[in-house]
Parts: sequence; C-alpha cells; structure tokens
Amino acid sequence: MAPQFELLRSLSGFVGEQLHLLTAVSDTWQPSDYLPDLAAEDWRDRLEAFRTPAAELSDELLVVLVGGMVTEEALPNYAVSLNLIAKDPIGTSPDPWALWLRGWTAEENRHGDLLNAFLRLTGRVDMRAVEVTVHNLIANGFDPRTHPNPYAGLIYTSFQETATKISHMNVGKLAKRNGAAQLNKICKRIAGDEACHETFYTRVMGEVMERDPERGVLVFRDVLRRMISMPGRLMDDGENPGLFDRFAAVAQRTNIYTVTDYAGIIRDLVAAWKVPSRALSGKAAEAQAFVCKQAERLESLAEMVSEEVAQQAPKAFSWIYGRRA
Repeated sequence: MAPQFELLRSLSGFVGEQLHLLTAVSDTWQPSDYLPDLAAEDWRDRLEAFRTPAAELSDELLVVLVGGMVTEEALPNYAVSLNLIAKDPIGTSPDPWALWLRGWTAEENRHGDLLNAFLRLTGRVDMRAVEVTVHNLIANGFDPRTHPNPYAGLIYTSFQETATKISHMNVGKLAKRNGAAQLNKICKRIAGDEACHETFYTRVMGEVMERDPERGVLVFRDVLRRMISMPGRLMDDGENPGLFDRFAAVAQRTNIYTVTDYAGIIRDLVAAWKVPSRALSGKAAEAQAFVCKQAERLESLAEMVSEEVAQQAPKAFSWIYGRRA
C-alpha cells in the first residue's frame, strides 16, 4: 500500500485548499444554540416548551434518532481510523491532513453532544440503555473493512458522510411532520455539516482518481464488492441481539435510509469521480464495468427489500423501554 500512502501525502497542498470547508469556531454553531437555556429565570417554561413537541414523536422515529445519535457518539473510533491517513503521531501537527482531521473531529463531536442532550431533555427514551449502547459500540470498535488500504478509507468516508447527511435530513423531515420543529432545525444543521464533510472527502478521492485512476477504480470495485458496512454495525445494548439490523429495518421502513438511498449514493460517487469516462484497460476496465452497474443492480432489489422489511414483525428496543418498533 506504500504507493497509495505516497500519493495521499503528495496531496497535502490540495487538502490545504479544502480546509475552508471547516468553519472557524468563532463563526459556527454550538449545541447550546439549539437547547433551552437552563440558566435563564424562566428555564422551566423554556424546558416545557422544548419537551412538549417531543411528546408527539413516534417510537419508530425515536429508534432511528437514537441509532443515529449512538453512531455519532462513537466518534473516537472514526478519528482513530482516519489518523491512519492523517498520520499525526504528535497530535498537534500543522500538516493539512492533520488540520483537517482535528477540525473534522471537532465539528463532528457537536453532533453527538446535541442529539444526546435533545434526547435526554425530552425524557422520551431510556438514556441508560442508550448509554450502554454507546459504551459498547466504542468498546467493540469500528471496522470499515478498508484496512490497510487508504484509498478504500477515503471511498468509505465519502459514502458515509453522504449517508449520514441523508439520514439526518429525513429524520428532520419526519420530525417536522410530527410537529417537532426544533428537532427539524437540529437535524438540518447537522446535515449541513455532513454535506461539507462529504464535499471534502469526495473531492480528495476525486483528485486521487485523476492521478491514479486504475488503482482508484480497482479499490472502488473492492469496496463495493464487500458492501459498505455501516459505522454503527457493532452496536449492542446488552439485551437485544442483532440490534443494528433491527435499527436498520426501522430506518428502511420509515424511508429514513433505504436501499434506494444506498444505490443513489453509489450512482452519485460514480458520476463525481468520472468513472464511466475514464480510459482504462485490463483488470481496471473490468472493475470499471462492475462499478458502473452497481447502482442499477441495487435499485432492482429495492422493492423486494422494502417488501421484506414491511413484512417483518416489530422488534423490541431497550431504548424505548422495551416497546416494539
């Protein structure tokens, strides 16, 4: 994998040009901007106004919201994984890759903080069960199935930032339909961050494709062959086996994140990285053909998957006090 790492190190200047996608701390939002001020004299009224709309949120929406929050809270694992690319052993390197990783981590850190606080203040979920799930997920670790391939790590992250953006946006839309305007604002704000992060990773991998198209397309093929494992795949509440699959089924059933979304992300990345138009030969050309067919193949399965999930009986979730969703 040495040639891949060498090429990524050569992209430091290009990475530096993308650092504007991070927002200065003085100009950006913080979780408290979206939460009731408990230091105010009328804090009880503010808290009640905050909690009241959340009482109308469905159990299905709560499950997907918790699953998204748990995934965000496992940020330490993702930062460790990305440091394989940034290579910042000191922790304060001025290298553009290291600056991006630290800035990205700082921005992402607010997402879990805000969603955690929202759920805690609403009183709608069993926070201890949620905390156990977060603890287990961080302890269980994170295996994106990309090691030791740095190109695969960039492809994976490009995909996941987009998937997270879609999920948060759709949670927000469903929350708005449920009358929870503040949750909609929160989700839109988080999705906005994810969109900027998506742009960074997609641009950097796009530059890789320009400089090393054959190897880039071969790695893309390998990532898609393995299927893209979700970052919360190893979540565990200590009670319900197959917790991630239960959560994913609810996300599919509520149209918050579906097989169609998965296929759409692949289609967009194939286009963004100009895979169809690249002049390739041999194994790289075969990989090119495989990659270009994947979105269509998955879309053909979407209706079948949707029907199968719709027929599944609701499952119990400790997050909502053992109720089924």
